[in-house]
Amino acid sequence: MKRVLVLLVLSIVLIGCKKEKPVEKELKEEKEVVEKKVDSIQYFGEKFEVTKLLTNTEMLESYKKMKIGDSTLVTFKAKINQVCKKKGCWMTLALADETEAMVKFKDYGFFMPLDCDGKIVTVNGYAFVNEVPVDELKHYAEDAGKSKEEIEKITAPEKTFSFMATGAMLD
Repeated sequence: MKRVLVLLVLSIVLIGCKKEKPVEKELKEEKEVVEKKVDSIQYFGEKFEVTKLLTNTEMLESYKKMKIGDSTLVTFKAKINQVCKKKGCWMTLALADETEAMVKFKDYGFFMPLDCDGKIVTVNGYAFVNEVPVDELKHYAEDAGKSKEEIEKITAPEKTFSFMATGAMLD
């Protein structure tokens, strides 16, 4: 009888030790979800850690305070309005009030996928206000696939909100 009782107690202890506690199970499931999300992010250029992330509205406010020639190191998140359809060598990001930021990539060192229009991106790099000459504006219009008539209408330089990205994360 003592043997049966000892075996019964040992069995209960072993079964109890094997079973995961509900909290541990939840943490394990949460970790798996986070790992999957991290795996779904695509990195381009230099990887970076987000310490302070601005929204597109906050970024627009920052641009409005800048003069031509000013620049600031920043990380912000926005929707991609358009990407260069030839190489992915530039993109425009939506700011507030239908305003856009023109993004290029440091040292022409990386490109974005050609099909990422409408996706959300986090960019890290230098924001600055720039005056873009007519020939460059026409080049961008050509890359974007605009008609000859639209391209010929470009006759004056344009003040733009520009961004030189050192890295990007595509959600």
